[in-house]
Amino acid sequence: MAKKRIGTLAALALLGMGLPGLPAGATESGLRQHVEALASDAWQGRMTGSEGAVATVEYLVEQLTALGAQPLPGEDDFVLEFEFTAGTDDTGSAITLEDASVESPDPSGGQSFAGTGLVQALSFSEDGEVTGPAVFAGYGMVVPDDDEFFYDSYAGIDVEGKIVVALRYFPEDAEDETRARLSRFAGLRYKAMQARERGALAMVVITGPRSPNAGEVVPMAFDAAVADSGLLAVSANAEVAEKLLAYGSTKTLEEIQKSFDDANPHVVGFDLEGLELTIKASVRREKKIGRNVVGILPGAVPAGSNGSGGSNGSNGSPDKPYLVIGAHFDHLGKGRTAGSLADKSEADAIHYGADDNASGVAAALSVAGRLAGKETTRKLVLAFWSGEEIGILGSADFVKNGPLAVEEIAAYINFDMVGRSKDNKLSLQAAGSSPVWPSLIEQSNVPVGFDLSIQNDPYLPTDSTSFNTVKVPTLNFFTGSHEDYHRPSDTAEKINYEDLERISQLGTLIAGKVSRLDAPPEFVTVERKVEEGGGRDGVRAFTGTIPDYGTEVEGLLLSGVIEGGPADEGGLLGGDVIVQFGEKEISNIYDYTYALDAVKIGVPVKIVFLRDGERQETTITPRSRD
Repeated sequence: MAKKRIGTLAALALLGMGLPGLPAGATESGLRQHVEALASDAWQGRMTGSEGAVATVEYLVEQLTALGAQPLPGEDDFVLEFEFTAGTDDTGSAITLEDASVESPDPSGGQSFAGTGLVQALSFSEDGEVTGPAVFAGYGMVVPDDDEFFYDSYAGIDVEGKIVVALRYFPEDAEDETRARLSRFAGLRYKAMQARERGALAMVVITGPRSPNAGEVVPMAFDAAVADSGLLAVSANAEVAEKLLAYGSTKTLEEIQKSFDDANPHVVGFDLEGLELTIKASVRREKKIGRNVVGILPGAVPAGSNGSGGSNGSNGSPDKPYLVIGAHFDHLGKGRTAGSLADKSEADAIHYGADDNASGVAAALSVAGRLAGKETTRKLVLAFWSGEEIGILGSADFVKNGPLAVEEIAAYINFDMVGRSKDNKLSLQAAGSSPVWPSLIEQSNVPVGFDLSIQNDPYLPTDSTSFNTVKVPTLNFFTGSHEDYHRPSDTAEKINYEDLERISQLGTLIAGKVSRLDAPPEFVTVERKVEEGGGRDGVRAFTGTIPDYGTEVEGLLLSGVIEGGPADEGGLLGGDVIVQFGEKEISNIYDYTYALDAVKIGVPVKIVFLRDGERQETTITPRSRD
């Protein structure tokens, strides 16, 4: 596919920052220029697949060119493309009400509702059309049973073969402790799964008059998951909701909602008598192209080493001849994604992403500028990822489909949110992934002098996880979260440029030492401490599975399993697709996460999975986290 290029030089000219582009300077002023360019109005928040992201790609290509970098083996330029699901649109969803009895309380049977503000598919809905009887299920919530709390909207009603109508959010008048319990299970995907598990044909979500966004349809906010929920699901406005519930009650919608709002588990739903309901859900999932920018830095060959400088393979190259240094360059655009934390006053505002992650890009460029042309044992690869904010998609595609074999990568060093250091503090994460990191970090920090927090856990919500999954030692630089995280207020003037320069100095020292090691760093599997799923009192179940977020399948595709974990002990492998967990059918990662809420630590669970298309079974025993 041809690579689209747009006018980065024009954008820089508008910024008044000079032509033909910014130098890859390692100084404080150079770092500032990179951050201000990336976090500018010109590139509109760098959302993956947007024109702003393409302009950023052009800028990064110019930086690699200025450094004297070369494309990866077999590539003709620095841009590596991947396809991803960019969003969803409603293309004609509708609800039709038909009277099924002459006693119908509403004489408007046969009336159809469609169009803006009336009916809209939920972003995770399947496409299709179904007709059947309907039932109101209150808030449509199920809290996994424990000894202290019980709430099941489906207790006392039968929804099999019916269309479920349910309220959005959770009971409005519940006490604080109860609200805290319920809120975790109020997600619409989770509600859809519960309806599907009970045999429902479809779900209609209504927003009650006592709730936020009263009477409105649910927006089709971008859902980063590529999988649907396995159920037709739409939302309807107050007008449609009143007509629906009139078939089961003489009360108003507000009166009905109020009866459920104290979270009394004994208040049950009711059949919508005499109603034959037809639901049409029409969802278009938009596919776009994301672009990583990756190149090999120039480096001198150490004298007498034949390009190895150490442990030579049969071809004269060092064992694992590449060190990758990277950062993601994408952000949230104008915040039209589930990841935005903007409030209503910031709606549709540019999310500049100065710290997340213009700071990381600037640091990586600075490290590259310091190391370019220096003597190294290994070739230095500089990588800028897209799609991190929607599921670390770019780096995941690189380790799966990229031109470098992961077996040739000695280590990966990542910079993500490194611009807001306070009180001389810096976190170095994933240090448990190799025994070489502690000594290299300690030695390198002597001339720099940060107050370091060393964290062993490599299972991080950033691109280093993609490399950890394929057994590449990783190290992630991070200065911590803050109140501007994922908001439009994450702007360039708030960056601590003095410490950002020191971070690039430390990164250069560590990367330089790794690049000159005779033997590549040894990889160590770290048992996961922050586990998937959840259970009562915050105890989380550990299964040792590593999901693949970027591939569209029916079920949960595993990119790998954690060595020594329950999934490993049960014989599961990367590439397996889990389709049943205990008694629950699994259509996507959300089903799996929700299913984990119901497991008991130490009690074996049957797993049904597909391997090379063949259906197999195993049993795993979930553990508690340490």
